Amino acid sequence: MVERAGIMTYGAYIPKFRIKIAEIARVWGANAEDIIGGLGVFEKSVPDLDEDTATIAVEAARHALSRRYLEPSEIGAVYVGSESHPYAVKPTACTVGEAIGATPEMTAADYEFACKAGTAGIQTCMGLVMSNIVRYGIAIGSDVAQGAPGDALEYTAAAGGAAFVIGREDPIALIRDTCSFTTDTPDFWRRNGEEYPRHGGRFTGEPGYFRHIQGAALMMLERTGTTAKDYDYAVFHQPNAKFPRRIAQMLGFSKEQIEPGLVVPYLGNTYSGSSMIGLAATLDIAKPKDRIFVASFGSGAGSDAFDIEVTDAIESGVFKRDAAPKVRDLLKDPVYLDYALYARHKGKIVMQG
Repeated sequence: MVERAGIMTYGAYIPKFRIKIAEIARVWGANAEDIIGGLGVFEKSVPDLDEDTATIAVEAARHALSRRYLEPSEIGAVYVGSESHPYAVKPTACTVGEAIGATPEMTAADYEFACKAGTAGIQTCMGLVMSNIVRYGIAIGSDVAQGAPGDALEYTAAAGGAAFVIGREDPIALIRDTCSFTTDTPDFWRRNGEEYPRHGGRFTGEPGYFRHIQGAALMMLERTGTTAKDYDYAVFHQPNAKFPRRIAQMLGFSKEQIEPGLVVPYLGNTYSGSSMIGLAATLDIAKPKDRIFVASFGSGAGSDAFDIEVTDAIESGVFKRDAAPKVRDLLKDPVYLDYALYARHKGKIVMQG
């Protein structure tokens, strides 16, 4: 039997600051009830003044390593997926590697594939681990998501991230299989030098999100000979609360299967962190033998699907789930900002002189 790669440990990080969707709507003279009803999102996370993709990625990685001791020097690969890397030329992954003690004997790179760059990092780590090039690899999805003032994206673009350490020796969750579905669909983009992304409205749903997640999901179900009923939980990319609920219904998954990982109503869309934070929230409550279906989505466009099975190691002494905050804990006790403070935190307004 071929030994497969799996998740050794995981961690998430979400800033404590929030802004209510109603507050954003108030500033732009929009109908808050219509927006909240259309998105299913009530509030979103906001980075602190000194937080960015790199600091969020570091915190998520440290939370992962606090749950299970792994020799940092044996983490041979670090990949950080994001749409909001702090530098255009200077890898975030190098900063993370240095912060967790994995340097210098490691490979590192930043990934960008809209909201699925983090799951692409998981696939890369799987390949390196399975080929015995590295013992452990860490894949992170982290973003301080961008949305122009008054644009539809501003209502959901949030901040947060999750990190997953991939290895083969006694993983807490086995990645049984993965596959991807990718096309050139221009539903969302940001040209070099532009501060905010743009979106092709009518391409966002059907030809973008739904076609690609359905394509990857059906491919996975066919490859594994499974149906939605064979899984205990399912996690889909969460640009809002309506899309994941709809795709779950299309594929035969129930509300009960997706609810544990559906954190977007009180978090917002963390872009590259979205489906990964949803998976982290699901692992926070998962038990041995539970099976988890995951499908990310990245505009441009593509979807990565995963068939994951939780092992006995999640309840063993080597893994300490309570040693780091769970996703639902990170969502508690928020500090709310008005729009002016939110704009300052996001760098939409800056002090002159």
